[in-house]
Amino acid sequence: MDHMLALLQKVEAGEISAPDAERELRALYYRDMEYALVDTHRRRRKGFAEAIYCPGKTAEQVVAIARELRGASDGNVLATRADGEIFAAVRAAMPDAVYYPHSRLILLPGEVGSERGQILVVSAGTADWPVAEEALVTARAMGSRATPLADVGVAGLHRLLAHIDLLRAARVVVVVAGMDGALPSVVAGLVPRPVIAVPTSVGYGANFHGLAPLLAMLNSCATGVTVVNIDNGFGAGYAASLINMGAE
Repeated sequence: MDHMLALLQKVEAGEISAPDAERELRALYYRDMEYALVDTHRRRRKGFAEAIYCPGKTAEQVVAIARELRGASDGNVLATRADGEIFAAVRAAMPDAVYYPHSRLILLPGEVGSERGQILVVSAGTADWPVAEEALVTARAMGSRATPLADVGVAGLHRLLAHIDLLRAARVVVVVAGMDGALPSVVAGLVPRPVIAVPTSVGYGANFHGLAPLLAMLNSCATGVTVVNIDNGFGAGYAASLINMGAE
């Protein structure tokens, strides 16, 4: 808003024409790149920069969009579902880029300050970890303190119950599970905090690529469970961070 005020003052003083000022104002909100209208205003409006969804984009397009977003924000920028080729192109242009190969997530680091609050990211099995990692990195990129708790599915509940104090200390718990998708209901029955359930496409045939755990989570009888889409670790981490930050 400071830049906008300065721009209006220049118009008032006759230092810049109204059409030129309009073009600059538009640039504050989005950048027209022909193949994308990049939301350069999102960090000011929402608190976190627009994330780049990489599938369907060329490596050159991802690099160009990333440059625009970094130029518009001093915070972290994420690119999701990126393969090794895209990361290689991004790192060549921005050497500080960090790649998480399990979750296929690229982090372009910026200034976010110290991590705040406490999010716990729980995964049922090792095969669910890529989705859990996406949630974990997303929450941390948004400035939240996030801790993983892996491989504590319902086939061995003693592994989960051994960490009951950790579960109850979190402000919000993200629970990632495939197969039968039962873990979020169990966790929600143990903690007095919001639980964000993430169904994964991990499982045998009747899992239906994540549809079975999605329906199980939507039908949870435990209170306080909210469900995101199949394999949507990014959405879960984002929502958890909003809840976490809003608790302060």
